[in-house]
Amino acid sequence: MTDWPARLAEVAEFPAIAKVWHDAWHEAHAGHVPAALTRQRTFESFLDRLHGFGDRLRVAGPGSAPLGMCVIREDEMQQLFVSPAARGSGLAARLLCDAEVRLTEGGVTEAWLDVVAQNVRARQFYARHGWRDRGIETVTLDAEGGGFDLRAVVMVKRLRRVG
Repeated sequence: MTDWPARLAEVAEFPAIAKVWHDAWHEAHAGHVPAALTRQRTFESFLDRLHGFGDRLRVAGPGSAPLGMCVIREDEMQQLFVSPAARGSGLAARLLCDAEVRLTEGGVTEAWLDVVAQNVRARQFYARHGWRDRGIETVTLDAEGGGFDLRAVVMVKRLRRVG
């Protein structure tokens, strides 16, 4: 697989990004989150949410067909999803590294993320990249009609400026 760098997403790519995000989210969360949240996570909801991310959204992949996406918010690595075709290619690690650099450049010294406890693959991925498990906490997710409280594993990482 080609070594695609993380880059800003273009609006024309949003349908492809929404498909990656929708499919990967449902694969990772099916049966592990309340049904009410799963019902809200339609393809259209993912597509709509992409428009609000602005330059916090980065993608990687060929031309107009991104295979992965990452979003940061304040001190949070908020979203990181890749298509099954990109898993094991290093694409997720490049997106995560890009997110960490952007967070550091924004002055963040400790970043956090949340992951569903049953998503062992994701938890192991983050641990390999220096994130540590802080424990189960209640996090508030963006959802229809406001926030959606969910118990999830929170992972943290101390960030340092390079150079």
